[in-house]
Amino acid sequence: MNKRTILIIEDNLEIREGTAEILELTGRYDVLTAENGKIGVDLALKNIPDLILCDIMMPELDGYGVLYMLSKQDATMHIPFIFLTAKSERVDMRKAMEMGADDYLVKPFDDIELLNSIESRLRKRDSLQSVFEKPASGLNLTEEDQTVLLNDLVKEARVKVYKKKQLIYEDGDAPIYVYYLVKGKVRTYLYYQDGRELSTNIHTDEQFFGYESILLNERYTESASALEDTEVALIPKDKFFELMFNKPVIATKFIKLLSGNVKEKEEQMLGFAYDSVRKRVANTLVHVASKAITTSNQDEVVIRISRDDLAALAGTANETISRMLADFKDEKLIIKEGNAIRIYSIEKLKNIKQ
Repeated sequence: MNKRTILIIEDNLEIREGTAEILELTGRYDVLTAENGKIGVDLALKNIPDLILCDIMMPELDGYGVLYMLSKQDATMHIPFIFLTAKSERVDMRKAMEMGADDYLVKPFDDIELLNSIESRLRKRDSLQSVFEKPASGLNLTEEDQTVLLNDLVKEARVKVYKKKQLIYEDGDAPIYVYYLVKGKVRTYLYYQDGRELSTNIHTDEQFFGYESILLNERYTESASALEDTEVALIPKDKFFELMFNKPVIATKFIKLLSGNVKEKEEQMLGFAYDSVRKRVANTLVHVASKAITTSNQDEVVIRISRDDLAALAGTANETISRMLADFKDEKLIIKEGNAIRIYSIEKLKNIKQ
């Protein structure tokens, strides 16, 4: 049996050596130790352990700093990470889990608790690595069955409230969750080199988002923020992968969603290159309207979106949006209703010429 490598980062000599001794006595693990966070990060990057046990309160660099630094490195971002903490620090665990920690042990912990936590996290890591290697089976789930499974996944997740304009994740961050929009609106966006924003999508109620980077095993390539006060279910990526592992039809569903998103963004980029401003604004209104319709044959819809966000989605200036909206109003395609826009015919907007 190949031994796994465990890195212990702990400034307390007695706890560090005692924990290392427990692991070595099992005969299953090779153990590395570090007396502070800075040394721990260096050892992790040099040796790429299979799992990390890390104290929170340490000199040089605390546990949060260790987790943050390792989550920014491709080689270490997926290593299972277990915090070691005193009882008085339990209130900080929500912060730790949001940062991407997989588990935590409260000091003093016993041998069985330590070993069970380690073995559980290593088993999950092994499962995640084989998700896409498992032969496709059990593909006979109905759409209703799939919906039930995904709803159960959402129900088990913690729901977080984001205020208007609050950042959910940022370009370059390592993915921790798959997000499900319970209520509200979220936009994803990129930055031009000159600092301007380009919106790439708007998500509404009962939509998953942020799964692309997890499926592609890469960092976020765009940012996401709330357009209004929004409730989002945070689904840990290990739970997401477990469902896909056990029910490959769910993996197929998300791969299809991913393919659709890629196609949609390609069309958006082509539109920026070849469509007139008039056509781009019309297409943007159609895109936003498609998120608001409730039936497949619905042609009239009311949307709520600011001019700033319309401009970012269409890749143009606010003044241009104002001019195009005025033109569409004169053509009786839309009308302003307070802070909303009523689109009289989605189909007519689709068919606007260059």
